Amino acid sequence: MTVKHLDTNELLAGFEHIKASPRDSGTVGMIVRRPATDQREELNSGQLSTETGLAGDNWFSKGCRGTSDGAAHPDMQLNIMNVRAIQLIAGSRERWSLAGDQFYVDLDLSEENLPPGTRLGIGTAEIEITAEPHLGCSKFTARFGRDAMLFVNSQEGKKIRLRGVNAKVISAGNVGLGDTIERK
Repeated sequence: MTVKHLDTNELLAGFEHIKASPRDSGTVGMIVRRPATDQREELNSGQLSTETGLAGDNWFSKGCRGTSDGAAHPDMQLNIMNVRAIQLIAGSRERWSLAGDQFYVDLDLSEENLPPGTRLGIGTAEIEITAEPHLGCSKFTARFGRDAMLFVNSQEGKKIRLRGVNAKVISAGNVGLGDTIERK
């Protein structure tokens, strides 16, 4: 299958649609567990834990190069991306999970709308947006193209968090496709 990466003008054409995402309450459009590096499993539902994040995901076991001891970064437990942004960037739904996030939601993830410390109910769990930035990297570039990486990492892209946001689990619970994600 030939994959077409969008150019800057094509990406900018979808910008207003992304910015029109619901501000207070949205829905979960996709849940993805990453059992190992570069592996993805789409789920109909998942269990969130304060200790390990999404059950079966490799966040805890993989660790983080950014911590002094290489342990998992507590403020990067969950990666959440806007469904409108990934739909534009990836095209087909089959390619969404390549971004590497666990949750794809129809919700305004901008800094203005969800500053660090904002709590959200997602399914029966509660999560908190953290200050750790979530930016496009070399893997993102390889999968979606240079223009997509520049788009999400642009000043405006960072402001509305086109690449997504990091969060941590505050209270455990279950999350299913179509569940509500809303400000607490």
